[in-house]
Amino acid sequence: MTLSTVGWALQLLGMAYAVFVLSEGVTLTLTPDQGTTLNISQSSERSRGSKCTVCTGTGLKKSCSRAGSDYVVLLTDPKAAVNMKFTCTKPEEVFTVEVVREIDCTTKSCNGDIIPIESRTGTLPLQNFNRTFIWNLKAPVPRAFHLDFTQMGLRQILPSERCPDQHTYTLLALQRTGEAAIGTYCRNGSVSGAQVLNQGRLSLEVTGGRKLIPTMFNLSVGEEIKSLAVLKVTLPEGTSSSEFLSPNYPNSFPDDDLMEWKFVVPPKHNATVVFLGQTQPQCLKKEPAVEYRHSNGQFAVVKKLSDPQPAQRRDSFTLILRNCEMNRIGDGSTGLSLRFKVSAKRRSLPVLCNVDLRKERRLSLHIEKTNLMSDCELKLNSVIQEKITVPSGKISQLSFQDCPCQELLLTAIRIIECRQWRGCPAAAAPVPLTAPVLERCLPAPLGSVTWILRPPQHGTVELLPTTGNLRQSLPEQPCNGSVTLTVAEDDDGTTVGQFCPQGAIRKVQVHTNVSITASASTMGGKERWPFSHPLLNISFTREIAERYIFTVYPMKGVPTLLATPSWPVGMKSYSTVSWIVDVPSKLEAHLMFDNISQPKCSNRHTGIRVQILGSLEEMYSRREDEEAGRKITVSESFYLNMSNCMPERGDFSVLTQITLHKDKNLLLTSILSAVAALLVLMVVVLAVVCVVIKKKKRQLSHQVSTYNPNGTSFLPGHNGRFPKSRKDNESHIYASIEDTLVYSHLLRDGAEMGVYGDPAVDVYQSFTGPTETKPLSLGTATERPEVGIYQPFVPPSHIAPPVPNRPLSQAQQPMVDNELYSSRSNGDTPVQSQPNNMNTEQAPTVEPEAHD
Repeated sequence: MTLSTVGWALQLLGMAYAVFVLSEGVTLTLTPDQGTTLNISQSSERSRGSKCTVCTGTGLKKSCSRAGSDYVVLLTDPKAAVNMKFTCTKPEEVFTVEVVREIDCTTKSCNGDIIPIESRTGTLPLQNFNRTFIWNLKAPVPRAFHLDFTQMGLRQILPSERCPDQHTYTLLALQRTGEAAIGTYCRNGSVSGAQVLNQGRLSLEVTGGRKLIPTMFNLSVGEEIKSLAVLKVTLPEGTSSSEFLSPNYPNSFPDDDLMEWKFVVPPKHNATVVFLGQTQPQCLKKEPAVEYRHSNGQFAVVKKLSDPQPAQRRDSFTLILRNCEMNRIGDGSTGLSLRFKVSAKRRSLPVLCNVDLRKERRLSLHIEKTNLMSDCELKLNSVIQEKITVPSGKISQLSFQDCPCQELLLTAIRIIECRQWRGCPAAAAPVPLTAPVLERCLPAPLGSVTWILRPPQHGTVELLPTTGNLRQSLPEQPCNGSVTLTVAEDDDGTTVGQFCPQGAIRKVQVHTNVSITASASTMGGKERWPFSHPLLNISFTREIAERYIFTVYPMKGVPTLLATPSWPVGMKSYSTVSWIVDVPSKLEAHLMFDNISQPKCSNRHTGIRVQILGSLEEMYSRREDEEAGRKITVSESFYLNMSNCMPERGDFSVLTQITLHKDKNLLLTSILSAVAALLVLMVVVLAVVCVVIKKKKRQLSHQVSTYNPNGTSFLPGHNGRFPKSRKDNESHIYASIEDTLVYSHLLRDGAEMGVYGDPAVDVYQSFTGPTETKPLSLGTATERPEVGIYQPFVPPSHIAPPVPNRPLSQAQQPMVDNELYSSRSNGDTPVQSQPNNMNTEQAPTVEPEAHD
């Protein structure tokens, strides 16, 4: 078979298929809702000659109609589905569909709302047809029914216009004299409501092939009104303009009737009414006029249609169009028609500001309203915007109208990024984070500055305060300064923590992209950014082992609170954090885990570990399934490390308190050292006291009682005062006698007489004074007396009278009886003992004898 033969066969098949379709037509199944009537009728005069028929039913109940009658099919029975068979392939070009619903209102309520949904009206198979949804509305006299359009608003158009979305609304008022078209409307306008006296109709026309946009209008019983209808118009904020038409426009307004428009003017706005076109009727009674009433209804101004209309009205008002009793008989009388415009704008003038960011590298400004109900109007390069973003590297013109500084939030964002390590901010040359200097024409102060830091791959961001240290903002220790720093991960917004000055954190390291937001917390009015100096220095370093590392220098006696990242929310899964805590010498750190929240882990374990710097041994280690100790004491600088698992339930968060105190062991050592030093001092003082006392005793040797050969004992130095007699004093009684003092007078007297020289101290020596014809005899022995043995002294006859030889009394003892000088007995060798060990119990008592 040739190619031409195949083509011819296909053409024959196509003709056969076309004939089949034409012969078969289109069959639709419809089921109307309760209270709904489906009316299928011809669409235009051109369709009256169409041969297309439509049939319903089967068998004996089958009925067919042709286009050309007033209506073809009228369906009102919702009990069963109806099959409609069209003999033409495109019945939508011949027929139109009307969906009619009746709604009655009592004095209190209505029996339904206006809900155009095709599935409920049974017209879903008829989407290709031009459809008109009609709601016939009725309220008891003299009440009106009220339609609420605030969900979307309506915009009035000329009757000849069509809406862009192919959805056109028409509102009619039904009077005894006939219908009056209140207006034709499109969606998205300033008309927010309508009241129609007694009876009316709302219709919605949808072009064939267009899907119905479902929008519900609330229906309720309205007020008692005296006019044909009342339209409520809510003018939008900012500059706006809306056009309105009199009923039946361009035809005449009903004879001797009233129409009202209630205009709601936004605060700080002025409204102006301008007549764009009008026609004057021939009146039998009265004259047409326009009346303006204030919103409270107390004042009214009546103007002719030819008079200048009010301009720059500050408040909401009501415009009432009043017609006269017209003369319809006269030639050329077109009746009353009016087309007017109401425009509104803000009363204040806009504030213009040119912002130049050509020299600011990767810096952008963001301005937004804090009050959504504010009258503030923002413009960027003459375009109204809800939020303004001023791009980097350009000059932008900003406009602010009715924008108090309290209702604006101005923020700045700067990006610092390094893709290669060369040229990145390093620890040796960090980059300070400073706020940008902005134009003073901006109506609001700078509320916050955000720096987005992006190090190279596997890099770490280091944060160093320029002055002092940082501390975390916690419920127990909130920031009370003028600036708060919020550190977060830039990738997913996970908060690392909020920080403020005057703390113990000297360095923060984060192993990911970081965003730092500095917020001015105590600024008010139109003040500038409170800090002109840098808040932080940042640098990029190589990869670290943990996700977060904090270097902490606690202060003695001041509790330092350290919270896990994202506090009070738990840490990220599998994330780790370490605190390097510096503990000075002679101090110890007391760790207290005040608040521990442990999860149930599905993979791995949580961990809390404490380890001395430079040591491989862990002082403390706990998992989520172990009982955690609440207190621990560390006497050296240490690591505090925490790690999270993959939580199945719950979160992992810890709040740690660190306080530095004096080392207890060092304190005990100091106390013992002080006690030992005190004891040594006491011994030294005691020894000094003993030496001083001994020295004083030696210096007072002239005050010791001495033996007087004349038989009188006295104390020297009494200036001629004679001592008492033996009977009157106790000079003959001695408790102890110092050996050096016993013989000191003999040595002194001998020296004065020239018998012998100065004796050696503390050593008894033989007499070496001048000799006579015979040497002095010391007893019966002629040899030199031995040292340390007491010998009775026999002086020469010319020096003193001989000592009387009298018997010793019972109380008398040897002159010296101690360990230093002991008598020879039985031929034993004398033994010399240590000094200062005298036996006071055996000390002799010398009893000098009185002479007559």
